[in-house]
Amino acid sequence: MNRLRLIFDNFTLILIAVVAAATFIPAHGTGAVIFEWVTRAAIALLFFMHGAKLSREAIVAGARHWRLHLLVFGCTFIMFPLLGWASRPLIEPWLGAPLFLGVLYLCALPGTVQSAIAFTSIARGNVPAAVCSASASSLIGIVITPLLIKLLTDIDASGAHSTLDAIVDISAQLLLPFVVGHLMRPLIGAWMDRNKKWLKNVDQSSILLVVYTAFSASVIDGLWQQVQGSELLALLIVSCVFLAIALAFTTWAARTAGLNKADEITVVFCGSKKSLATGVPMAQVLFSGAAVGPALLPLMVFHQIQLMVCAVMAQHYARRDDPLVGQRVVTDTPSS
Repeated sequence: MNRLRLIFDNFTLILIAVVAAATFIPAHGTGAVIFEWVTRAAIALLFFMHGAKLSREAIVAGARHWRLHLLVFGCTFIMFPLLGWASRPLIEPWLGAPLFLGVLYLCALPGTVQSAIAFTSIARGNVPAAVCSASASSLIGIVITPLLIKLLTDIDASGAHSTLDAIVDISAQLLLPFVVGHLMRPLIGAWMDRNKKWLKNVDQSSILLVVYTAFSASVIDGLWQQVQGSELLALLIVSCVFLAIALAFTTWAARTAGLNKADEITVVFCGSKKSLATGVPMAQVLFSGAAVGPALLPLMVFHQIQLMVCAVMAQHYARRDDPLVGQRVVTDTPSS
């Protein structure tokens, strides 16, 4: 039962329902404007909370493992983008240009934070290193992701914005609330730790708001006329293949580098995953209205597949005979 809860969580079902609601009842006119402002506030709150959750002790404890972090960053920001770029001749004709742009966006994104830490904990990996690596990946992605999108695509994905403008906008919307939240951790950290169960609902609600707003705009601009059922099936296959390659590569890289099993687990779960929590709000800055929906579809599909596969892998790692290594934490499987 616990394993099924890890694979098929309530958030996934609600996410599908939100996409359906945006398809049949999209926000438009004054409603769309209101949702846009509420969404901006929700995004700021989301990253404020992320900053407040991250302790200085976790940063110091995890920062020592520089080889591990280099592997994670290399997989996230080099291996994935190269995979997307190299697969273009094969995949773009199969998926179509709008969805393939979303695949490139997926490849350029940072890794997850909460779910990488949660699965590392379940698998008895190096949790302090996972906290440090996943959080750093999310922050570095604020700058690197727009640059990678510029390099990987033939057009400026940010439309009227320059790449520098996009980085500034993303920093203002994501990085600034994160920094403020982290600076306020001495005042509110203990309260957030005590209330993390219901605060997770705020986290997930922010993502759902952004998804509804983004898909509403895309539906009005003809999203489902651009994307056919056969292309969605192809996207599912591509996502499975990309995840399999990422998991195989991170495992091989960690073992080649001579890392122990706990560190290998951290590299696998931090280096193979892509963040929905960061990717959804960032897409609103990087892409024009009509392109946001197709850009998010690959991320949403890949996100659910990675949660299902990593849930099973974490349970498999946890059953190994090695003694307990790494610091254990109690955490919920999240939506990022």
